[in-house]
Amino acid sequence: MRLEAIVLAAGAGTRFGGGKLLAGYRGRPLLDHALDAALAAPVERVTVVIRPGDAAVAALVAARPDQRLRPLLAPDAAEGLGASLRAGIASLDPATTGVFVFLGDMPDVPHGLAGELATQLDGSTRIVAPVHAGQRGHPVLFSKACFPDLLALSGDRGAQGLMAAAGDAQVMVPTDAPGVLFDVDRREDLAD
Repeated sequence: MRLEAIVLAAGAGTRFGGGKLLAGYRGRPLLDHALDAALAAPVERVTVVIRPGDAAVAALVAARPDQRLRPLLAPDAAEGLGASLRAGIASLDPATTGVFVFLGDMPDVPHGLAGELATQLDGSTRIVAPVHAGQRGHPVLFSKACFPDLLALSGDRGAQGLMAAAGDAQVMVPTDAPGVLFDVDRREDLAD
């Protein structure tokens, strides 16, 4: 099994007031925490999808020493989350059998969780996701069978429709970690 990870970091952060992924959280840039979780996953490569012109986020990614990490410009990032995810999926190695999708504004995802999710991916499973307090969280692991549908995404809804239609081909992994649900939208969300 060859797994990769995509970290979606191409949003404009308008509700935050801009510069969200570089804002300090527990002494480090917010995005660094998401990168740590993605790099802790059992993956061959971590692609960080960024919007054109975001030199600061590109520099943060480039400064990380892990050779598995690479930035990817999403030319249609302004279209929304679907376009960023589409760009990330299009960049995957053809041998990849599954991809984790992490969100750059989710700093508290437990580092060991992705490995646990990976154990649930088999021939009949298309999607594996954590669930906390009855809510589906992140990261989400998509099998290669989902890649054509992910390449067809548009707008700002991401893969929600695909996940809703997965039925029995989706495995939910219970976790007691609220970090799978916590995302930063506004500056006040950064308060510890």
